[in-house]
Amino acid sequence: MTRVFGSPESYVQGRGATAEIGDHAASLGGSALLLADGVVLDLVEADATESLESNDIDVETELFEGECSAAEIERVGELASEVDADFVIGAGGGKALDTAKAVGEDLGIGVVSMPTIASTDAPCSALSVIYSEHGEFQEYRFLDRHPDLVLVDTALVASAPTRFFTSGIGDALATWFEADATKRSDSDNVLGGRDTDAGHQLAKFCYDQLRESGVSAVDAVENDAVTPSVESVTEANTLLSGLGFESGGLAAAHAIHNGLTQLEATHEATHGEKVNVGTLSQLVLEGRSDEFVEDVVRFSLDVDLPVTLAEIGLDDPTDDQLTTVAEAACAPDETIHNEPFDVTPEAVRDAIRTADAIGERVSSRY
Repeated sequence: MTRVFGSPESYVQGRGATAEIGDHAASLGGSALLLADGVVLDLVEADATESLESNDIDVETELFEGECSAAEIERVGELASEVDADFVIGAGGGKALDTAKAVGEDLGIGVVSMPTIASTDAPCSALSVIYSEHGEFQEYRFLDRHPDLVLVDTALVASAPTRFFTSGIGDALATWFEADATKRSDSDNVLGGRDTDAGHQLAKFCYDQLRESGVSAVDAVENDAVTPSVESVTEANTLLSGLGFESGGLAAAHAIHNGLTQLEATHEATHGEKVNVGTLSQLVLEGRSDEFVEDVVRFSLDVDLPVTLAEIGLDDPTDDQLTTVAEAACAPDETIHNEPFDVTPEAVRDAIRTADAIGERVSSRY
């Protein structure tokens, strides 16, 4: 089986990088559509527009409406066509970036991912996660191309609410466990081939960086500070996790996240917060040792990630609710089947319930 590794063409990260976007995007053409919500536009529009226009790139802006849905992708695509954009810039969180990537794919134009929060690994991937207009997960849309440019301004990352940063740690924390499960089962990665040694090691390096620098990075972001630990964890959340999940593979953690989105009570929890519950559930499902699972729970608590169902909106969930989650997580095309053993909804439901109990026990004593 062929090994496959994928990546964006260029990755730029650093304090004040927004003001350099035109320098790095100049090769993509002379017309751009900048997609972002109102809050993000207030943060990036002035610097980004000045930089783009100084490189002879005309810019139109459009407000993102909040969900990466088929309807939103179609709407933005029509606008990009109307202004004859050579490339689309998605700025903000993962859903805005995923929308921009899908628009670029549909129109055959360039894509710039400009995350203003380090909350997911979406910026680097050739993947858009499609939701309904009400926020329920629908499908992974696999794209033919990666973004042409990923640009991360760590000053914006550090000044954003800390919850977004810790959410990114939750998303990235799953990377190594899922890539390793995929390798052990000899399953395909997200790109449709076996993982390369580089992809596997990047997933492991992502985990190591989080464990070495995650706590101090959160302390810095709490104070709007950019430190070497913030740079390292931003890179882990964005680049290493993006390369690691895509070239390494996904498994139970993200499948359980997708199942959790089926319950409206979880919709206020972020992607990474739900993924962290999925990660702990995956570790229980795989039969990891008590010491190992409890160590990951303690790290989660240190960076203020949820370790119980109640923390993501599910107070005292019923068996029917958890069965709904487990059945969705075990859908035939879900990534949970990359685990190196047969998985059933009953086993997943019991793992979620047990991980919740472990999280409650450890947090009550910690």
